[in-house]
Amino acid sequence: MKINKISPDENKFTQIITSIALVPKKLYYMGTLPEKRVPAVAIVGTRKPTGYGKEVTTRIATDLARRGVVIVSGMALGVDGLAHRAALDANGITIAVQANGLDNLYPSSHRQLGEDIIKSGGAIMSEYEAGTPSYPNQFLERNRIVSALSDAVLITEAAARSGTLNTASHALEQGKEVFVVPGNITSPLSAGCNQLLRQGAIPVTSAEDIIEVIAPQLLEPQSQLALGDNPLQTAIIQQLQSGIRDGDELQAGVAADAGAFATELTMLEINGVVRSLGANQWTLR
Repeated sequence: MKINKISPDENKFTQIITSIALVPKKLYYMGTLPEKRVPAVAIVGTRKPTGYGKEVTTRIATDLARRGVVIVSGMALGVDGLAHRAALDANGITIAVQANGLDNLYPSSHRQLGEDIIKSGGAIMSEYEAGTPSYPNQFLERNRIVSALSDAVLITEAAARSGTLNTASHALEQGKEVFVVPGNITSPLSAGCNQLLRQGAIPVTSAEDIIEVIAPQLLEPQSQLALGDNPLQTAIIQQLQSGIRDGDELQAGVAADAGAFATELTMLEINGVVRSLGANQWTLR
């Protein structure tokens, strides 16, 4: 994959970086950068998200991408990777910022994700030239670019001592809005989020909460959710819309026998209407 080199002020999308402290002299990237400035949101969080963290990250990233918002993150394990993948699955654009040279994508387990980002019209970016290994301090330095590229930062799940809070600090220094998904007060992986909320971060329960602040023009009426191919599929969709996630509860709610329910749920999954969260938990895409 070809590695390109530009100054931040050479591209309309990256020009926003030139107003921050410690502006990178050069940006190296693979793939395609947006030709103009479009709404962008950085989504970051823990490398070991809970089921809740996975669900909210995927849902909000998907909804933002479908509205045309560019998803920015660091391609790390956990929340970063989930946000990138959700954007791709929604046919959106996503940009990953690395803390090392682009000749060796990190982590190596996300190489396929990186290739998919590029194939789908996005980009992988770094301020470090090829051959530069990743040192711990560079991940913190990288975070200022993740936030700088974006109009806002969203933290979906983070512990009290998470490196994610460093990205939030950069965002505040840069005058960006910091959005946070509220978490379970008994979960250590939500302690960082709840701490930020106490300090004045904006609570988020949907993509619309973010869009109405950074790009209200994107809040056009959305088409009604498509009905199922038959009454049972429609009933399943309505149950999921009401907030039910458990498969057994869904089956009971639609009053269908196990065989018919399993068949129609499988068809909804194949058709991309629903998605399994594991452990017989389901959600709408």
